[in-house]
Amino acid sequence: MGEKETTAAKLPDPLIAAEEFATALKGRSNEIERNRFLPQELADHAARLGLHRLCIPAAYGGHEANPMRLVEVAERIARVDGSAAWCVFIGATSGMVAAFLRPEEARAIFGDPMTITAGVFAPRGQARAAVEGGISGYRVSGRWQWGSGSRNASFIMGGALILGEDGKPVMAPEGIPQNRMMIFPAADVTLLDTWDVSGLAGTGSTDFEVGDLFVPHSRSVSLIGDRPLDRPLYCFPTFGLLGIGIAGVALGLARGSIDELVTLAGGKTPQGSTKPLALRAKAHLDVSEAEALLRSARAFLAETVGAAWEAASRDGAITIEHRRDIRLATTHAVRAAARTVDLMYTLAGGTSVYRSSALQRHFRDVHVATQHMMVSDATYELTGRLFLGVPTNTAML
Repeated sequence: MGEKETTAAKLPDPLIAAEEFATALKGRSNEIERNRFLPQELADHAARLGLHRLCIPAAYGGHEANPMRLVEVAERIARVDGSAAWCVFIGATSGMVAAFLRPEEARAIFGDPMTITAGVFAPRGQARAAVEGGISGYRVSGRWQWGSGSRNASFIMGGALILGEDGKPVMAPEGIPQNRMMIFPAADVTLLDTWDVSGLAGTGSTDFEVGDLFVPHSRSVSLIGDRPLDRPLYCFPTFGLLGIGIAGVALGLARGSIDELVTLAGGKTPQGSTKPLALRAKAHLDVSEAEALLRSARAFLAETVGAAWEAASRDGAITIEHRRDIRLATTHAVRAAARTVDLMYTLAGGTSVYRSSALQRHFRDVHVATQHMMVSDATYELTGRLFLGVPTNTAML
């Protein structure tokens, strides 16, 4: 038995773990929203189940899983609670930095199975080369938005532009400013109370900042220039994996909305009607459209991820076309999921506006997911240029 199989065998099967975690979440969504971040005991429960270790190399005790497993896990949890699913996928995808670190650093951070990581890839910080105690590194300052899961994390990461002695950004060979993900112990990060939002309210996606903090070079990575471990999972671009996680959450919210509507429809008679909702033609039309939207979007995502995984496993690399299709499929999945939720929310009528209905929460959550830059309209512009053969900078694809 190989190293991967040996280490992964020590973790619960991710789908069984997701089912157990989803069961633990039932009835707690209002509490999670009021709290504005995942209660620590729930975050710790997810950690014990290994849900944050889907993208960590098997060599360091992770699942190193096929990305469709990330989709399946996020889907199952989001059917119950979107915020919890979002925190799990952020913890999982941020764990992939372990594949870029030196083995001793990767084990120091991720060797503890209860480690939870979070972070923001956007280079909103600034870093200048420095040496402290004979160790080369950077002095880092910055403030980052959208720090999902930060209040539960052991380590928090933030992207930072590397500045030269002249104070200007150092340019990378790819023609963009050089930036690195800096890894901070959570105790060195100041969390700011900025997360007061309409949806995904329980993700704790607050702003955070550091000021003139020394970070050793060995605890920083370039997600574009550095080479990760030579394994199929790490052939996938970080931004593509992030989009895959977002899609998983959105698809789960959509499936949960259909489930909620079907349960409701048998017992609800709309005002002014003598027929239960389940017997009305409008319900038949909208539920059928919702199923078609959801299943087709998921099938496109599964086909695309599957093709990329096959190429990565066979060739040790994926093509620009694979990366393009991943970004397109993830963005399409989120948009299709939002349309599905909208159909079910509208069909339920006045029932859906009450906090006692999961439909109103799914509606708010999915429409925050659509605002993420990884699934914005700019993705269609980027992928469209590639389909049309227009010269395009693909460094961030």
